[in-house]
Amino acid sequence: MKYIEYEISNRIGFITLNRPEKRNALSHELISELKESFLQAEMDEQVKVIILKANGDAFCAGADLAYLQELQRFTYDENLADSNHLKELFLQIYTLKKIVIAQVRGHALAGGCGLASVCDFVFAVPEAKFGYTEVKIGFIPAIVMIFLLRRIGEGKAKQLLLTGDLILAEEARQLGLVMSVISSDAIERETRLFAQRLVDTNSEHAMMLTKKMISQVQSMTIEQALSYASEMNATARDSDDCKKGIDAFLSKKKIVW
Repeated sequence: MKYIEYEISNRIGFITLNRPEKRNALSHELISELKESFLQAEMDEQVKVIILKANGDAFCAGADLAYLQELQRFTYDENLADSNHLKELFLQIYTLKKIVIAQVRGHALAGGCGLASVCDFVFAVPEAKFGYTEVKIGFIPAIVMIFLLRRIGEGKAKQLLLTGDLILAEEARQLGLVMSVISSDAIERETRLFAQRLVDTNSEHAMMLTKKMISQVQSMTIEQALSYASEMNATARDSDDCKKGIDAFLSKKKIVW
């Protein structure tokens, strides 16, 4: 691939944005390669957890200037198709069967902040800045809004989406966007250790079902959600992983996942 590096180590899949000269800015081609890479990792039996990171000084600076200039000439139908292209990527990551961890070493802005927002966990260095700056150029953070409202709630989302202000990683952590703020010299190690802990101690099938439920139940009524939860409970209990786990627990054996 031209803009993405893909590798596997100890059942962790690494998807790395590799367009540092453009601050890993999003283009139609980069989004396509990300979709392809996440599909590859999802289907790869050697991958249990995914880390999304970036080469260079920025995690992702949003859409690049050439892309923005091109958008000005688009028809409504062309803009709709292009919007759906990004929507498909965000939804793909949000509903992926495997856990996705964003490792943010540099700024994550606009669409780049959206890219981090749809990951399950975000680790960031203290100097990283986050922001949905679309309103400052007459645009709207339309697609990421759907996911951000779920992640941090309406009040906090309004603070970020309506001001367009940039915030440092610690404030992003306080708002619930970032899980951990880690120094630059330790973030690679700590992100990998966290991913490895999930690989070693958790059932992949159980994490998959739990992530799926989290994405589904929020749009249901309480009755629908509880019925769905009962069905998922029954599904999980009938799985090989659950039988293996309960047997090991009762036998006081170490579970090897």
